[in-house]
Amino acid sequence: MRLPDPALPIDAWLVAADNALRTLAGVAHAGRPYPARQVHADQEPLPEPERRLSGALMRVNHVGEICAQALYQAQALTARSDGLRRQMDRAAREETDHLAWTRQRLDELGDRPSRLNPLWYAGAFGIGLLAGRLGDPASLGFVVETERQVEEHLAGHLDRLPESDQRSRAIVAQMKADEARHADEAQAAGGVDLPPPVRWMMRAAARVMTATAHRI
Repeated sequence: MRLPDPALPIDAWLVAADNALRTLAGVAHAGRPYPARQVHADQEPLPEPERRLSGALMRVNHVGEICAQALYQAQALTARSDGLRRQMDRAAREETDHLAWTRQRLDELGDRPSRLNPLWYAGAFGIGLLAGRLGDPASLGFVVETERQVEEHLAGHLDRLPESDQRSRAIVAQMKADEARHADEAQAAGGVDLPPPVRWMMRAAARVMTATAHRI
């Protein structure tokens, strides 16, 4: 993670540090209803292989939301315009819902978050700072590409989650809809297309994170 930029007010860095601690401490609270509330909580317990698979996939999704918090906080911190800063803050609040939902579902499944969450957060925060330093159009373009890849990733999870795990499926479906909207909003706000090598590197990094978080 880069050292604080002296051009940014110290209170902004204090807020960023507080957000990081709250994210990693697992104290996120959703502002919207839990998508799985419509699925009966007293449904038949998942068979053990399906429970383990759902737990691993939801752990990966929880890591994705840890990274989303870091990215949006860093990009809001370095935004050149107040409008972009507000847009990043709004998206971060919705991603907080995702963070709380995935953590709640992990608890329901008797599974745990990734042990590497501090590492994931630090890496994503550094990437967000870099994207923000490239200017608002590039920063928005980074959001577009990130959210498109996350949307694709969540679609794959909907294919892999057990049909009997309707609670996890409801959460992932809502997350997928939100990510698609975030990408559309960022593109409409002026996001530019990223060069193909950058998109490929983002995909490669996401594959490493996904494979690792699936187990650790």
